[in-house]
Amino acid sequence: MLDHGIKGKTVLVAGGAKNLGGLLARDLAQHGAKAVAIHYNTSATKPAADETIAAIRAAGATAIALQSDLTTAGAVEKLFADTVAAIGKPDIAINTVGKVLKKPFVEITEAEYDEMTAVNSKSAFFFLKEAGKHVNDNGKICTLVTSLLGAYTPFYAAYAGTKAPVEHFTRAASKEFGERGISVTAIGPGPMDTSFFYPAESADAQAYHKAAAALSKFTKTGLTDIDDIVPFIRFLVSDGWWMTGQTILVNGGYTTK
Repeated sequence: MLDHGIKGKTVLVAGGAKNLGGLLARDLAQHGAKAVAIHYNTSATKPAADETIAAIRAAGATAIALQSDLTTAGAVEKLFADTVAAIGKPDIAINTVGKVLKKPFVEITEAEYDEMTAVNSKSAFFFLKEAGKHVNDNGKICTLVTSLLGAYTPFYAAYAGTKAPVEHFTRAASKEFGERGISVTAIGPGPMDTSFFYPAESADAQAYHKAAAALSKFTKTGLTDIDDIVPFIRFLVSDGWWMTGQTILVNGGYTTK
């Protein structure tokens, strides 16, 4: 019987320095991963990356941090090549990279559209491509999307719209990589209580999101807590391997498909 646990596995987390990605990287180390590579985007995030690396090592795992802008195919190729060179081929590859833009449709510029596409769609496509080339047989791949894929809402055309292709990328990759025993999933949290949420939302919008989920009153802020998302991703990249090709919305009843 194949071992689908975390213990002894090698992990790559894109966007793994802070917030959900950082917590996830620490969590997988605490659950027995032997080596974890975290990616971060800019030098401004290096202090957070250093803290996460220290926590991973304190949990007993080997850890490395790699900085790059993943909006080109070459950068994603290099991320995987550097990971393999430093800690070996990953058994688990998780992509938490994303960018939020809340803006009326008619005000979105071409430059903003291009940036959102590069960060949310293009980087995800090439991450899945390189994961398919480098992840070990019977490995796991997971991409972070958004619960707005199941919402009927204004102002998020550029955000949800550029995350939406990842749903099909996930299906296609799962079908193609399945013959090697690799599962591929996407997970869409609701609005999360992180530094990414607040700058994009007005006070009224924050109040709405904090009350919109069916289970809102049972959380610290009413928003999705990253602590509640980590166990779902951990499950999908371990014992939940039989679930593949799926985009799963985890949001306490904020929205559904």
